[in-house]
Amino acid sequence: MPIAGPILVMLTGVLWGTTGTSLALSAHSGSALGFGAARSTLAGVVLLALALWRPGPAAFVRAWRSRPQRVALLLGAVFMAVYQLSFFVATTHTGVVVGTLTAIGSAPLIAGLIGIVTGTRPTRSWALATAVGLAGLALLIGGGGGAGDGARVNLLGVLAGVAAGAGYAAYAVCSRRVLDAGTPPQVVLAVFFAGAALIVAPLALPEAVRWVADPAGALTVGYVGLVATVLPYLMWIRGMATTAPALATTLNLTEPLTATVLGALVLHEAFTAPVAIGAALIAVGLLVALRAAPTETAAPSNATAPTGAAEPAAGTGTPAAGQGAAGGERHGVSGASPGPSGGRR
Repeated sequence: MPIAGPILVMLTGVLWGTTGTSLALSAHSGSALGFGAARSTLAGVVLLALALWRPGPAAFVRAWRSRPQRVALLLGAVFMAVYQLSFFVATTHTGVVVGTLTAIGSAPLIAGLIGIVTGTRPTRSWALATAVGLAGLALLIGGGGGAGDGARVNLLGVLAGVAAGAGYAAYAVCSRRVLDAGTPPQVVLAVFFAGAALIVAPLALPEAVRWVADPAGALTVGYVGLVATVLPYLMWIRGMATTAPALATTLNLTEPLTATVLGALVLHEAFTAPVAIGAALIAVGLLVALRAAPTETAAPSNATAPTGAAEPAAGTGTPAAGQGAAGGERHGVSGASPGPSGGRR
């Protein structure tokens, strides 16, 4: 059923959206880059162990023997690392609001451009859904009264935000390529995360150690690494088997929407009229995208039932960059103050 993949992608965003609230409630405060490195390392180890269990080492060997698959897997790992590091640079230089808006807002647009270049032109329904969703995102981020807290336009920061969006769009495209070639989804995630962790972790090793050395920090890293990263990414990779990358980046707007709702209900953040309108616009955009999903999705790839590969046991974003709960959930970056307008993943 073609609609099942897009629904999995949407649910992935919901779990990613819990990261900001988790960080806001944590008794430990530390380096955002260190948190991202600790989360990525934990997720990489778990996903690698799952893939070695099922479908097993032979699946890695088969994927590695194919040069196109090997290149796509390595590029996916690099792009995932670029995504996380660029988001951190963006929020550091421009503040959470501007960094988040450029990263989240650019991802669907870049994915759409990649689709055009590669011959999978998105439909008008996708364009409409994306436009409505991004308008809602702008209101969501700027309407919570936090737009002025550390927000500043800096060329390096804006370029880094766009690079983060490009990184996500690119690794989404890479994942679809290797899935279509028959690589088991567990192998794709294991290589992406393990490779990205090898790149990111050395850059923030002392900060990552401080996170896991503190019981409160370790608890937060454990929740985000397992429940808000491993579980949703296993759902995401399954959904990507039948979801076009451009559509997936639009459907992942469930992440800031979820984070905003949790911020209002759990953290008692301001839920202003612009925030409410922005949330409503994102919801409308998601409905339009989901309604158009059957025409946007391609036929299920071989990854939905890879030869010799078993279904993953339990499914599995990424930490928050957030000015509060709406923060950059998958990025592993957290803002200085909880506010309704943050980044995502």
